Amino acid sequence: MSARLKERFQNEVTPALVQKFNYTTVMQVPKIEKVVINMGVGDAVSNSKVLDAAVAEMELIAGQKPVITRAKKSIAGFKLRENMPIGVKVTLRGDRMYYFLDKLFNVTLPRVRDFHGVSNKAFDGRGNYTLGLKEQLIFPEIEYDKVDKVRGMDIVIVTTAKTDEESRELLTQLGMPFVK
Repeated sequence: MSARLKERFQNEVTPALVQKFNYTTVMQVPKIEKVVINMGVGDAVSNSKVLDAAVAEMELIAGQKPVITRAKKSIAGFKLRENMPIGVKVTLRGDRMYYFLDKLFNVTLPRVRDFHGVSNKAFDGRGNYTLGLKEQLIFPEIEYDKVDKVRGMDIVIVTTAKTDEESRELLTQLGMPFVK
């Protein structure tokens, strides 16, 4: 699956981007560097078992073991202390990244109820794209019966593109379903 997206990038996307943006060399063509998946687990403050379930789900979704993120500072209003575990994240690179993106574009996003495409406005000005999901149930690996609580997550696609326009074109060529 990942080989298909990687091959498509080399054979179709690169020449199309060179032609559209008039690059002088293929080394100027933007590439996807990494994909970061982050899941904040606010309930972990009161119940540490919730974090174990989030780790297991993230491992199924990403295909690799996640890292537990910890609070940087104490916030009394949230009953949060410094260094307390509050989430999980995974950074995907290489073949795992392409496999995940292929699955995200072609299987997962079309499973979202009333899906019309992802927003064009979620770029950060430097060519990176952030996608927020409300529930982990849209991933085919997650079994509905085994889910204790619906959790959302952020997926950040980091590219080498200099502008949002270059990044948008790269993601469109790779098959990202943007709103028409």
